[in-house]
Amino acid sequence: MMDDCIKMRKESKIFVAGHRGLVGSAIWANLRGKGYTNLVTRTHAELDLTDQVAVNAFFEAEKPEYVFLAAAHVGGIMANSRYRADFIYINLMIQNNVIYAAWKNGVRKLLFLGSTCIYPREAPQPMREDCLLTSALEYTNEPYALAKIAGIKMCESFNLQYGTNYIAVMPTNLYGPNDNFDLETSHVLPAMVRKIHLAKCLRAGDWEALRMDLDRRPVEGVSGTASEREIEAVLDKYGIQGEAVALWGTGKPLREFLWSEEMADACVYIMERVDFKDVCPPTGEVRNTHINIGTGIELSIREVAELIQRTIGFGGELRFDASKPDGTLRKLTDVSKLHALGWHHTIEIQEGVERLYHWYLENLRCS
Repeated sequence: MMDDCIKMRKESKIFVAGHRGLVGSAIWANLRGKGYTNLVTRTHAELDLTDQVAVNAFFEAEKPEYVFLAAAHVGGIMANSRYRADFIYINLMIQNNVIYAAWKNGVRKLLFLGSTCIYPREAPQPMREDCLLTSALEYTNEPYALAKIAGIKMCESFNLQYGTNYIAVMPTNLYGPNDNFDLETSHVLPAMVRKIHLAKCLRAGDWEALRMDLDRRPVEGVSGTASEREIEAVLDKYGIQGEAVALWGTGKPLREFLWSEEMADACVYIMERVDFKDVCPPTGEVRNTHINIGTGIELSIREVAELIQRTIGFGGELRFDASKPDGTLRKLTDVSKLHALGWHHTIEIQEGVERLYHWYLENLRCS
């Protein structure tokens, strides 16, 4: 499928944008594991991707040949609802600056990471790539979704006008090492892992473990040095008690989850083996050339919460707060295009939750 002249070589200069994030860190590790030796990264402090002048200067100086655009401003339903302007502005700026600089500086291939929240709230299930822009989006994450749709169309448009080789991939809900466990901004699965872990510690009266956790990740400025009363108060605000954990919504929405290291493997696989021409229709208008990346398997939020509860060993109750929004009720990807390109997932949710909780505990001990 790929011509030898554009195939990534082990010594090719590769820029991983967002290398400290959930997916970016996994992509970086995957590339290293496969023998790629010329990887370029920048922290946010070193390069603000929303700064067009700085991004252009970086690309002019480094001249990367390949780019993984994994940098994004992300969060769960609470953050998406509260910080709508941040989600659309920051993501549009990152995408516009990186994709434009890539074209201006002759990048040979770019992979843009989006999200399956691009699909309509009432999309047919499972969601095929061609249901994009067929009806209204889910309101709670509309600003983020619109930014990611713009990124897809920017890649398509540069390919059609300038002959570039930019590919967009849409991952389902991801979880794994280096996930975000902040109680205000995290996605649903890592948020539930941390909430249920903290509730287990409260139930057991394990204040050493509670203080270790809050020293690593303070909640609203409350660290492990705070009094027991202060700690209990801030955790109660997020529905965390020794006898029960309160979770947003009814627990009925169905979700699909993919281990982040498998997402990274799919991304590297596509960069190594798939060109834009391989995802274009043979005739007619060129649109919906993005690729869904997922498992094609779904569980309810309640089922995932109960799985986490069993994995962690929390003996209290799970309570679902129906006054809080559920978000899209079902969001299952059709992964037939991905399978046709030759990639399949191998890590199921039961194994993934065990891995994530083990990583979480080890990360606390090593902090």
